[in-house]
Amino acid sequence: MVPLLLVLLLALILFGAGFAVKILWWVAVVVLALWLLGFVMRSTSPGGGRGRWYRW
Repeated sequence: MVPLLLVLLLALILFGAGFAVKILWWVAVVVLALWLLGFVMRSTSPGGGRGRWYRW
């Protein structure tokens, strides 16, 4: 009975980890798209040149 419970627990953990990794991939894709949009659509500075596209 214990080995069966361990196998079921392992399957549950792996399923949960796989689901979390898939969600993290989608979050990474969205963040990359927003970063690229920010890079392309950066505003111009008052002098006519391109401003910095990052905040720091």
